[in-house]
Amino acid sequence: MDLILCHTTADFDALGAAVGLTRLLSGSKIVLTGGSHPPVRDFLALHRDEYPLIERRSVNPEKIRSLTVVDTQQRDRLGKAAEWLDLPNLKEIIVYDHHLGQESDIPATRSHIDSVGATTTLIVEQLQQQQISLTSAEATVMALGIHVDTGSLTFDQSTPRDALALAWLMQQGASLSVISTYRDPGLSLQLQQLLTEALENLEYLCLRGYTVAWVTLKTESFVPGLSSLASELVEITEIDALLLANEYPLGAEDSRLTVIGRSQIPKTNLNLLFQLLGGGGHSQAASLNLRKVDSQAILKQLVDGVKAQIPHPPTARDLMSSPVRTILPETTIAEAQRILLRYRHSGLSVVDTQGQLVGIISRRDIDIALHHGFSHAPVKGYMTKNLKTITPDTTLPEIESVMVTYDIGRLPVLENGQLLGIVTRTDVLRELHQERDEDEEGEQKFKIQNSKFKIPLSAELQNRLAPQLWQLLTTASQEAEKRGWHLYLVGGGVRDLLLAEVASGTLMIKDIDLVVDGFHKSADVGAGVELAKALQQLYPTARLEIHGAFQTAALLWHKDPELDSLWVDIATARTEFYPYPAANPEVEASSIRQDLYRRDFTINALALRLTSPRTGELLDFFGGLLDLQAKQIRVLHANSFIEDPTRIYRGVRFAVRFGFQIEPQTEEFIRYAINSGVYDRTAQENSRTPALQTRLKTELKHILEAPYWKSALQLLDNLGALQCIHPTLKLDVEVLRQLRLLESCLRRFDQQTTLIHWEMRLETLIAHLTPQYRAKVAKNLQLQEDGIQRLQNLASAQSEVIESLPKCESPSQVVQLLRQYDLPMLILIAVQTPRSLRHQIWKYLTVWTNVQPLLNGNDLKKLGYKPGSQYRQILDDMLAATLDGIIKDKTEAEEFLAQHYPK
Repeated sequence: MDLILCHTTADFDALGAAVGLTRLLSGSKIVLTGGSHPPVRDFLALHRDEYPLIERRSVNPEKIRSLTVVDTQQRDRLGKAAEWLDLPNLKEIIVYDHHLGQESDIPATRSHIDSVGATTTLIVEQLQQQQISLTSAEATVMALGIHVDTGSLTFDQSTPRDALALAWLMQQGASLSVISTYRDPGLSLQLQQLLTEALENLEYLCLRGYTVAWVTLKTESFVPGLSSLASELVEITEIDALLLANEYPLGAEDSRLTVIGRSQIPKTNLNLLFQLLGGGGHSQAASLNLRKVDSQAILKQLVDGVKAQIPHPPTARDLMSSPVRTILPETTIAEAQRILLRYRHSGLSVVDTQGQLVGIISRRDIDIALHHGFSHAPVKGYMTKNLKTITPDTTLPEIESVMVTYDIGRLPVLENGQLLGIVTRTDVLRELHQERDEDEEGEQKFKIQNSKFKIPLSAELQNRLAPQLWQLLTTASQEAEKRGWHLYLVGGGVRDLLLAEVASGTLMIKDIDLVVDGFHKSADVGAGVELAKALQQLYPTARLEIHGAFQTAALLWHKDPELDSLWVDIATARTEFYPYPAANPEVEASSIRQDLYRRDFTINALALRLTSPRTGELLDFFGGLLDLQAKQIRVLHANSFIEDPTRIYRGVRFAVRFGFQIEPQTEEFIRYAINSGVYDRTAQENSRTPALQTRLKTELKHILEAPYWKSALQLLDNLGALQCIHPTLKLDVEVLRQLRLLESCLRRFDQQTTLIHWEMRLETLIAHLTPQYRAKVAKNLQLQEDGIQRLQNLASAQSEVIESLPKCESPSQVVQLLRQYDLPMLILIAVQTPRSLRHQIWKYLTVWTNVQPLLNGNDLKKLGYKPGSQYRQILDDMLAATLDGIIKDKTEAEEFLAQHYPK
């Protein structure tokens, strides 16, 4: 006999999962181990015969072959049926549940536990995989299970998988009318009476903008359906968290306490709190059952626990953009529009000559003025003067209230009358709706390839990094905190932490970017440099480099015994503006949010806070986590590639390196930028275009020295991006053939890696251009001087070799011709010449270039020849004779010498 066990007081999720399992486990029976919720009881009164349910007392334990437990991992929730778990004749015990982070005391042989809104969803997915269809009655009760446990997909633990499961159940014929009847059946008469009592006796407290309530109800016996009462209380009172206790006697000296918890407060975790007392559930819904306890002491402990978990809400200081871009009242509408365009703002603050805020002008105000032809008018005639302002300590709920009450899209932040920052409606919405999926330990996580990867918060961050690197970051954060600043790990370091395999203390990031943000406190333009100098005092083996124009500094270690060759860039948070396409950006100090917005792709626009009070907080303003999950490269804004073409190369490099796809609209932006001709125009109009020169060379270096360089070149060619090197460059069949030959040459002739291989690959690409462009492109990319000269002389050298090599009748003539060229030049010539000539070049490099004269200068001296200029001629002639086989040993060499150079 195969049995499926529902927990005591079974709810619709337990029943729905059990019904679905009867289709997966043919012939199995369902046992309700100890009653059911009132709605389930009423439902079964009409539909019991639709499902294979049997009574516990009708089971012969000796005939039980397997047990499958649904919707719980605790044996004490199986009532007397828990005794069956210890039967010696059991072949298998299977557990299906969706409550993560619980310690199970069921000796399961197999477990299916995952983070979904309802256990029924797990069963639906297996039914879909096995293509098993359902009856309408089966689909209906399973749909009820998902509806009730996810609040019809409104509870925070709901997932897309639950929605897909519900859609499939509807296709299977789930009855919507039955679902609507039992999903919210209303309260029984007893529960209605208890509701009145609870409302009269609720106790409240308000903390950090949230309301917590609790109440104890004393009854004569167990009351089914208290979870429905708790939900009704939360809805009626609009409280943020509730602890509903029910105490009733079990005998003369025994009693039971049931506590049901509900919370809508972000970052609170009732599951953790209730587990301490032997209960459990979800982060926002949990329960516990205790006997012979002091109910008021237990309730106080739980209330104190909820209070301790309530987070400090974000304040204006956390949300605001700073420093604020300001203009004077006399600034013209046209100039205000130019500033908005440059900084991508939606409005500007207007201050007087003393720096006092006098108004705000929005983009809409400016657009209207321009529409009516008032581009020359001062902004003071159009700005809003009746302002609502906030302080740095104004909390998010208060900010939201002001915005809603007065329909204001931006609130200036003032401190001692000075404009400190500005909070926009976008800032508030981003904070309210930024997705933060939390696991049962309260840590953020996201999914990649169906696995959960934790964002490494606090202690987890320490475990994920090499100890010496963690110590460096800790020291840096302490130095920042001393100065009142925030410090963030940003960009690729955060991305790599999230993508790395979980390995304790083994991740050693080689290239780290840190950003200092604290402009609204005491940081100034040189904050990043100041922090770097402080760290260099603590790490004297590091070399310090300062780049004042970009407000950055770098600490570099070279083969350090602990930090190896580590590069740490430290910058002040900044925003940037490109004066023209492909230029170096003009940078200004700004906030961390604006600093992240200036970056190339969403997966690199992530930041991890290293300083307290929210150490380990992840900033993801642009959906970088979702793009990591989707394995795609997405640009932050449409003009990104026009401003900086090197981002095309970085995007390709990341896509190939990580196995990601370039997001379709991002690919459209790339193709538009390339086909627009903007790079050619800007190169003609401006003498310096660093993004098409030094910065492009750097990206080419990263690509061409990587093991995936061939795939990256092919993707660049597919996008038309090789045109950034030169408009005529394409990766055709001939270039690919030459690159394959180049690799053969490098393996054969440069086994000691005396040449720089990525430069040889780049020179081979440039050499494919017509001769008049080669040196120009090489100079534009600022290659080394010998490389520029090589490409400039390649055409003449190749012409000479092609013309003269076939005329060489002996090895010595080949050597005489080819030894005037260095190895890189011969390789470039070889990959571009016909096979017959290439064979001779290869033979020269592998055989003939290694042949030496059989006599040297010392031998000549011993034979009586006076040292002088004739030595060179003698040795050259002897080498030629040796190459051509005329001389085979020293005796023949001496005879040759006596014959041609008598004393």
